[in-house]
Amino acid sequence: MADIWSGEYWAHKGDVRLFMYRKRDGAPVEGMPPKPVLFLVHGSSFSGPSAFDLTVPGRDDYSFMDHFAELGFDVWTIDHEGYGRSDRTDSNSDIASGAEDLRAGVDVVRLETGLDRYAFYGQSSGALRLALFAQDHPSWIDRMILDAFVWTGEGAPTLIKRRENLDYYRTHNTRTVDTAFFDSIFTRDKPGTSEPMIGAALADAELGYGDTVPTGTYLDMCANLPVVDPTKIDCPVMITRGEHDGVATEEDLLAFFAALPNNDKQFVVMAGMAHVAPLGLNRKRFFHICEGFLSMPPRVDQ
Repeated sequence: MADIWSGEYWAHKGDVRLFMYRKRDGAPVEGMPPKPVLFLVHGSSFSGPSAFDLTVPGRDDYSFMDHFAELGFDVWTIDHEGYGRSDRTDSNSDIASGAEDLRAGVDVVRLETGLDRYAFYGQSSGALRLALFAQDHPSWIDRMILDAFVWTGEGAPTLIKRRENLDYYRTHNTRTVDTAFFDSIFTRDKPGTSEPMIGAALADAELGYGDTVPTGTYLDMCANLPVVDPTKIDCPVMITRGEHDGVATEEDLLAFFAALPNNDKQFVVMAGMAHVAPLGLNRKRFFHICEGFLSMPPRVDQ
């Protein structure tokens, strides 16, 4: 059984403080070789530790961070501006702001690990933040997973419904969240793809930080797509999509996938899963899919 160690850090984006959280098998020891880094990027409605290290009553197998720490990764996440323990400002924390957060975060990871290339995973709008970061800072990316991603948003049921509130997102930098909202994340696509207590567990974790989150990613996803150019992303990429995810159509994602120039790429549709695969009923299948991509041996013909 792994001895999981955790640490807390702060990144700085100008005057904005961004909370970072780290887990690995054993505390870092000076002089020991570094472990490979996996950097996890959260989405629109809840912070990094809640997304990737959630405490669920009666369960001990929901932590994405623990799972990959046990596999030998040095696992990091960051709370974007306006989320979790990070500074809450007047910003709506849009996709571009999130990419800047990642730039600040990798400075901390580089300082602590001595490494300058990392594996990344992004979920939902976190995948958009990550893809924009990869487009602008390719030297930091070893390989990345874009999960619950969206490119143009054309025909996406969740975004069509969300656009009903577009005027609000244009005029307000935050939106209200509550237990009912967190429950809805796991029921809107396909009831039965997650355990019934997950919404309440997530609400317990998040509402202690406040009852609002920024609107910027919702505004971008409803009105400003596309925000990423796939032809400018040259690292190995895996795109994962839950069978029932309403944030993007399969056609939209396949078009993005086809435009990626690096043929070290995979496209995976995950049966029995909806929008938030890491917290879904079939999360262990999802972890297995990610593990295979992240642990792939290098090519021997190059």
